[in-house]
Amino acid sequence: MLSDSSIFAALPDGAPAHKPSLLMVDDQTVNIHVMYRAFAEDCQVFKATNGKTALQLCESKLPDLVLLDIEMPEMDGFEVCRRLKANETTRNIPVIFVTSHSDPEKETLGLELGAVDFISKPINPSVLRARVRTHLLLKYQSDALRSLAFRDGLTTLFNRRFFDHQLEMEWSRSVRQASSLAIILLDVDFFKRYNDHYGHQTGDDCLREIASTVKGSLRRKTDIAARYGGEEFICLLPETSQDNAMEIAEKISKRLQERALPHLYSDVSQYVTLSMGVASSIGGELEAEQLIALADQRLYNAKNSGRARVCGETPAVKN
Repeated sequence: MLSDSSIFAALPDGAPAHKPSLLMVDDQTVNIHVMYRAFAEDCQVFKATNGKTALQLCESKLPDLVLLDIEMPEMDGFEVCRRLKANETTRNIPVIFVTSHSDPEKETLGLELGAVDFISKPINPSVLRARVRTHLLLKYQSDALRSLAFRDGLTTLFNRRFFDHQLEMEWSRSVRQASSLAIILLDVDFFKRYNDHYGHQTGDDCLREIASTVKGSLRRKTDIAARYGGEEFICLLPETSQDNAMEIAEKISKRLQERALPHLYSDVSQYVTLSMGVASSIGGELEAEQLIALADQRLYNAKNSGRARVCGETPAVKN
């Protein structure tokens, strides 16, 4: 039997190490306070007292689960749930209605809109915690299954298919929110020579090391690193300015230098290096395809300027 001492008791080995994040939505702060006390110790908690704020937090914070009141002014819980499920960014976030309603028709409507559960008020903290544990476990399992279809078999990074899906979604979000979206396109310098001289098995090990370095250099769970093809990698960075994306690219380069992977057949270094192109767009000023094309052009500039460098404009910037 699961202990009530921690939400983590329900999560299997291999689940994400970060605390689960919950969004509590209720126009009555006393209800939020009761729910907060039930989860404050072992969850990251966000709060909203109206539907508009709840939708904004779901897009920006991507909580693992939403506890949602039905009766709220201006926008009720049903409409909030409807909008969450209609949005590609937030549709996979589980919604539990926490409500004083016991009407079967309202419960049926909520489930038809995509909610996963109903909990009645007044709130019983033990019941609430048990239900949340169950749905966090189900979400983790669902995320894990989806992830398998979107992972590169060699590096375990996301694959090109997943990246293309996320790019479309994040580009649409940047248009709605007039926010910045940045891309880093990375290519391993003289990798054919590396494979020719060290062998393809060692080449695969090298790609895994680079993948680990790239992924470990990203800052937030919304940042995406993917294998783009062959020895090319790509990073998708929502709400990231050009300057911040350049800093991340420089961090990747520095961390790879610290790993000191030998490459005696490179013309630019005795170690494995990367050439990178960085591009960004604010509020959809560039189409998604144009953003990739600009990053690719800057990657070409980096290679044409001597490799082993980051290029966010012309001329390239040396590491």
